Amino acid sequence: ETLLGKRVDYSGRSVIVVGPSLSLHQCGLPREIAIELFQTFVIRGLIKQHLASNIGIAKSKIREKEPIVGGILQEVMRGHPVLLNRAPTLHRLGIQAFQPILVEERAICLHPLVCRGFNADFDGDQMAVHVPLSLEAQT
Repeated sequence: ETLLGKRVDYSGRSVIVVGPSLSLHQCGLPREIAIELFQTFVIRGLIKQHLASNIGIAKSKIREKEPIVGGILQEVMRGHPVLLNRAPTLHRLGIQAFQPILVEERAICLHPLVCRGFNADFDGDQMAVHVPLSLEAQT
């Protein structure tokens, strides 16, 4: 029963679309996915900057999509690379690290030239995104 699938924290999945304006080392992350992936970091940022006095208030600011949350999210994303994985992962290019960039779309954006390593195209392929937490995992 556990072989078929498990939930993984700090991860998400979405369809990929072309993002020709991105650099080869960047991927576009939808705001909805990004806020979910980096929520704990954004909460810490809100509390650290004295914009929220506790976790509950910070979560309500995120839920209400206050403008300050977007700025903190951008700042957090700048320091955290993400891993993109397209199943099946048959070789080492099936999972690669990218610098996330916020996009307003609801799909993950990729530069067309990086698709070959993933054996991906833009006809409905899905990719998983993971956030490595430790410094060791990020390097």
